[in-house]
Amino acid sequence: MALKSKVLIVGGTGYLGKRLVKASLEQGHETYVLQRPEIGVDIEKVQLLLSFKKQGARLVIGSFNDHRSLVEALKLVDVVICAISGVHIRSHQILLQLKLVDAIKKAGNIKRFLPSEFGTDPARMTDAIEPGRVSFDDKMVIRKAIEDAGIPFTYVSANCFAGYMVGGLCQPGHILPSRESVTLFGDGNKKSIFVDEDDIATYTIKTIDDPHTLNKTLYLRPPANILSQREVVGLWEKLIRKELQKSSLSEQEFLNIMKEQEYAEQVGLTHYYHVFYHECLANFEIGKDAEEASALYPDVKYVKVEDYLKQYL
Repeated sequence: MALKSKVLIVGGTGYLGKRLVKASLEQGHETYVLQRPEIGVDIEKVQLLLSFKKQGARLVIGSFNDHRSLVEALKLVDVVICAISGVHIRSHQILLQLKLVDAIKKAGNIKRFLPSEFGTDPARMTDAIEPGRVSFDDKMVIRKAIEDAGIPFTYVSANCFAGYMVGGLCQPGHILPSRESVTLFGDGNKKSIFVDEDDIATYTIKTIDDPHTLNKTLYLRPPANILSQREVVGLWEKLIRKELQKSSLSEQEFLNIMKEQEYAEQVGLTHYYHVFYHECLANFEIGKDAEEASALYPDVKYVKVEDYLKQYL
């Protein structure tokens, strides 16, 4: 039996990062978590790092402001997963990942790098509208740096995080499902793809030693979770045995509302626009340069949207 890769997770205290640490340990990988001095006196992050240590992870000190420390941390492992949060200011996030790419080049031992993507495949979003396209363009900058450097990679396209989308019945600014009303995007019938965050972590860790996903994109498309907003609402109505009052937001009305928001909100709303009006997550077939996670790993019993909704009852 082949030895499992040693894994370094960057951004391990974040929303997805902490789940990646857990999944890596559960799947038997020697797991390292980058401990950045920049966390200072953030007691919650410190306690989370200490909890990782109790679970068997190894903490390794490294800073994006200290190239040598990053290189030394990378030399301890075979695989690097970056889970830096997307809430960072644009230029800051690009800078951090480019620094990580430079350190990987210098270390020279990394067998695979998974950059911080985990959402919509940026390679398919070249026609995205401003200002939201900035996040896709940024990810393509990182991809180009990775591929120009000849670094082995896997890109993970996890589509919609269930916690952000399913809980609020796909409505921006909502994370709990209403028992009274819901606003639909257009007719609400455009298909999207929803994935439980723990399942995202499980699939991600499974891919790191899989030759089928080397230098490819891994799409997370659990079949039962390819649903329209209206279907998600219908599942919730079935659970609460009540029909919600529904209103509809036309495409132009959505764009008008979006233009009135601050820049950061506009970036986020652009993603909703392409997902729920243009069906950008489910309107294409996966090509030869990609794999689908639930087909590769049928042993993973992923959380279905209907079951995910039950926690809100």
